[in-house]
Amino acid sequence: MSLPAEADPEHDFPPAAAPPRVPVPVPDADSPADPVGAATLERMAVAPRYNRWMFERLRPWVGRRVLEIGAGIGNMSAFLMDQAGIDRVVLTDTEPFYLRRLRERFAGRPHVSVAELRLPAVDPRHVAERLDTIVCLNVLEHIDDDRASLSALRTLLRPGGRVVLLVPALRALYGTLDRALGHVRRYVPDELSGKLRTAGFGVIHVEYFNLAGVPGWWLAGRVLRRRLIPTGALRWYDALVPLFRLERFLPWRIGQSLIAIGEVPA
Repeated sequence: MSLPAEADPEHDFPPAAAPPRVPVPVPDADSPADPVGAATLERMAVAPRYNRWMFERLRPWVGRRVLEIGAGIGNMSAFLMDQAGIDRVVLTDTEPFYLRRLRERFAGRPHVSVAELRLPAVDPRHVAERLDTIVCLNVLEHIDDDRASLSALRTLLRPGGRVVLLVPALRALYGTLDRALGHVRRYVPDELSGKLRTAGFGVIHVEYFNLAGVPGWWLAGRVLRRRLIPTGALRWYDALVPLFRLERFLPWRIGQSLIAIGEVPA
C-alpha cells in the first residue's frame, strides 16, 4: 500500500535536553531495572481489546516455530500459546525480572522455553531451533544499533523465515513518554524498509497501525509531558477498540506504530 512521506528524514527524533542523571537499579529477578517500562507493561496488560487487535493484525505472518524478542511479562506471548499451527515458542528478554515472570506464567507448557537474548549477540542454540518467525514488538526502537540487531535476527531464521516488527512511528510524536521508555527513535516507513533490506531481508509488507493512538500519544508526551500512559485514558481507549479497528477500511492513513514484515530469501 502507498504510505504518506514524512518530513525531516535527517533526524531520528527531535532534539531534546538530556534528562537528569538518576541511579540505575541493578537488575535482579525480584525487581525490574526499568520501573517505568515495567509499569507500562502492567498497564498494557489490562487493555485486552487492544492487545488482541494488535495480535490479529500480525497473525497472518506468524509461522509454526516462533521466537519472541523482548517478551516482557508476556502480554503478546499469551496469544501465541494456544494458537493452532504453532508448534514451538521461544520467549526471550534481557532482564532477569522478566525472565522469571515468563517462566512462572508459562510453566508446564512443553512447547515453550524462556531464554536470555541480548541483541545483537545471538545464541547458537537459537539458530538450532530452525525458526520460521521472529516476533519483535516495541523493541527495536530501544536499541542503539538497530541495523546490527536486524542482521543478527536474519541469522536466526531459516530460508523463507519472517521477522514481524512493530515499532513506534512518526518522529513528531517523540516526547516525554518516549524518553521515559528509553526509545532511541521513532520510525518512518522508508527508514525501516531500508534497514530491513540492508540486513538481508526482502520487505513484503509495511503499514501504519493505530491511527486513533496518535492524538493521545501527542497530548500525553508532547503537551502534558507525562512519563506513563494515563490509566483512565487507556481504559477508555481499550473500550473503543472495536471502533478503531475500522481504520483498515481507510485508503491511506498514518498511525502511532508501524508494522513491517521482512522475509529471508528462500
